[in-house]
Amino acid sequence: MLEDGKIYIGTSRNPDDSINTPEYLELKYGNRHGLVTGATGTGKTVTLQVLAEGFARAGVPVFCADIKGDLSGIAMKGQPQDWMTKRAEQIGFADYEADQFPVIFWDLFGEKGHRVRTTIAEMGPLLLARLMDASEPQEGVINIAFKIADKGGLPLLDLKDFSALLNYMGENATELSSQYGLISKASVGSIQRALLVLEQQGAEQFFGEPALKITDIMRTNDRGYGQISVLAADKLMMNPRLYATFLLWLLSELFEELPEVGDPEKPKLVFFFDEAHLLFNDAPKVLTERVEQVVRLIRSKGVGVYFVTQNPLDVPETVLAQLGNRVQHALRAYSPREQKAVKTAADTFRPNPAFDCATVITTLGTGEALVSTLEAKGAPSIVERTLIRPPSGRVGPLTDQERQQVMDKSPVLGLYDEDIDRESAFEILAARAQKASDSDAAKQAQPTQPTEGSASGRWTLPGFGDDDKDEKQAQARPRSGGYQRETVVEAAMKSVARTVATQVGRALVRGILGSLKR
Repeated sequence: MLEDGKIYIGTSRNPDDSINTPEYLELKYGNRHGLVTGATGTGKTVTLQVLAEGFARAGVPVFCADIKGDLSGIAMKGQPQDWMTKRAEQIGFADYEADQFPVIFWDLFGEKGHRVRTTIAEMGPLLLARLMDASEPQEGVINIAFKIADKGGLPLLDLKDFSALLNYMGENATELSSQYGLISKASVGSIQRALLVLEQQGAEQFFGEPALKITDIMRTNDRGYGQISVLAADKLMMNPRLYATFLLWLLSELFEELPEVGDPEKPKLVFFFDEAHLLFNDAPKVLTERVEQVVRLIRSKGVGVYFVTQNPLDVPETVLAQLGNRVQHALRAYSPREQKAVKTAADTFRPNPAFDCATVITTLGTGEALVSTLEAKGAPSIVERTLIRPPSGRVGPLTDQERQQVMDKSPVLGLYDEDIDRESAFEILAARAQKASDSDAAKQAQPTQPTEGSASGRWTLPGFGDDDKDEKQAQARPRSGGYQRETVVEAAMKSVARTVATQVGRALVRGILGSLKR
């Protein structure tokens, strides 16, 4: 029943409950994205595991979030339970056997997996504003902050860098407003308070170095299996906005860094976005539009995005229209909204004359789903009522000891577990402020001695002082990715694979999620 170039999902049932034909997802259409929906307890997590195993077995790396901890068992060889063997017999799955899959555990907090971080610069102003739930005026100030960082040669790595830059903007609001538009101290203060809230929620764990390299979630093992990256998200889900923003940032990074590949024989990576409603809840229009852009364009990079959520109405229609591979578990239809969701789900399938989709959706059993995937020429198949195959890996969570054993053998062991705190905006601004203070003291001692900066002793960043002096500094320092650096900073960064200059430069010019509003 297993076939090359296909992932076996399950076997369809006829209206008389007799078994019909196997249902597959063709790998060459795996980057056409997908949707897994259904009410709580209907089998979405098992379906996600079945799909992840199928892609991994075909040599496709997978990234997914483990919301409840149940998905971690995929790292261990399955121990067939009664329901699993019975299901295999019921659908005629003679090739069914237990298997073990290569897994890398990740955790923003470094407790249940390897630390995963990014920098403020890589996050970009749009996603950072989303993370902070910024108002429109505050978002404008955040955009200005990134411009100032770029022009002033200030690497933005962590929250203290961004906080220091905001302090500078507040102290020089009048001068900066004349160049960029109104920068109110009230907006700056509100953003600073939002930063404190982020720190209390643990976001400071996410920002810093070493930043995650995309290549480390796109590995295969010596058996040719794709590595399954599992993000521990049980604690992260206590801050849903951070969870959704992190996954959206990761999608943005994939889009920016991966080359165009067209339509490959199989995806380069498959990305499962669990609890997808958190991405779109109260999202501003500009963010929803850019998510739509990413979903539409990232397929050409060989990346398949699969949204997992309870209700198909959680996903905007513009995004829903791009999800060609669909698995619909049971939905309830008690409230008007639930009834609308059932109708929406039914209407998105290619009809099957043998049954009424809307009726069947409300009567599906656990582990049963309506399945439609892309087939010849990318057309959706006729929807079929399908019994989902049992997974080959363990169903259920690992123990702490088992998780640690997996981490001790991880191919990224030691790469991300220690913090790196290099010279960045915080240190540079502190040093320049100290220099200005020393200059003030010298001026008081020797009134005739000129000071750097303005006549009042105020200090300025490169790009905001004397134009001739700034031009000479610019010529003396090479530029990279939009940054002007002092020689000592540049030398310190030569050993880093992805320099902060590249990160900030990319954050300011990237065309989708990280870009400034245009």
